[in-house]
Amino acid sequence: MLYFSCDYAEGCHPKVLEAINKTNMVSTPGYGQDDFCESAKEKIRKYINCPDADIYFLVGGTQTNQVVIDSMLSNYDGVVAAFTGHIAVHEAGAIEYSGHKVIALPAHEGKLDAAELKQMLEDHYADDSAEHMVNPGMVYISYPTEYGTLYSRQELEAISSICKEYEIPLFIDGARLAYGLAAQDDLTMADIAAYADVFYIGGTKVGALFGEAVVFTKGNTPKHMITQIKQHGALLAKGRLLGVQFGAMFTDNLYMEMGRHAIKQASIIRDDLKKKGYQLYMENPTNQIFVVMDNQALKSFGEKVAYGIWEKYDDSHTVIRIATSWATSDEAVSELKKIL
Repeated sequence: MLYFSCDYAEGCHPKVLEAINKTNMVSTPGYGQDDFCESAKEKIRKYINCPDADIYFLVGGTQTNQVVIDSMLSNYDGVVAAFTGHIAVHEAGAIEYSGHKVIALPAHEGKLDAAELKQMLEDHYADDSAEHMVNPGMVYISYPTEYGTLYSRQELEAISSICKEYEIPLFIDGARLAYGLAAQDDLTMADIAAYADVFYIGGTKVGALFGEAVVFTKGNTPKHMITQIKQHGALLAKGRLLGVQFGAMFTDNLYMEMGRHAIKQASIIRDDLKKKGYQLYMENPTNQIFVVMDNQALKSFGEKVAYGIWEKYDDSHTVIRIATSWATSDEAVSELKKIL
């Protein structure tokens, strides 16, 4: 069986595992108060050109999204997101569970439109009943989006500018950040840090065993952040494991190297799909490929390839997702091409 169902099917990059093994018998304080975590934070600050960034390591993406949103919002606030956004669809209501409504706006190939965002905010504050409605207290986007699409520099500038105008934070979900940045030449992680009030660097989907690095970039860390992380059940006692992994990923540019590998493999598969006449559901340059497949053909395909079911296309076709990762081998790509 070939596994193209997600980008976290394997354990971790060998260099990350090597770093864990090398430090395995070192005794450290718990809860991230160790030298490995501090060293990793300094590497990240330098990489994003943000020396005053405040950084916290959490275990997974859903925990991270819930902790960041809940800690930054008041109890009367909601968070604005595309209706296809991860927090609106694939997190089992985790944001609502913490007491914050996800205020869904239309998605355009997975992205929020700046003009529609501004209009929504204008309409909300012009409404005489605004005090009886959930207050839009944050804007959430992901880079890449759920459909593997990317915001351009101009789009990010526009959304960031609107957030500044209305004095609400812009939160960028970077679960697949390396794949997004590797797929284009126009943006760097330092740019993401500049546009966002808070963002996170995904590790779970990009070569770590587990872990995400939350970065507050504007001196805006919520009070008692460690306490709030622990209240959400998200504080890892063996926090050093996160520091060791991110330290390895931000040594010798490994993080972006893993991103570029996934993009290269996805490009090969995407080109092969087009040559063979398959219909792509949506064009994107990242590691997630969305293909319209005939339901009958999908039965035999699924016997050989693990894929992700995305949505129904029509009565006889389904949109599936094929995802590459830092671990996708040349042999797996060649075998997939034969099956296709």
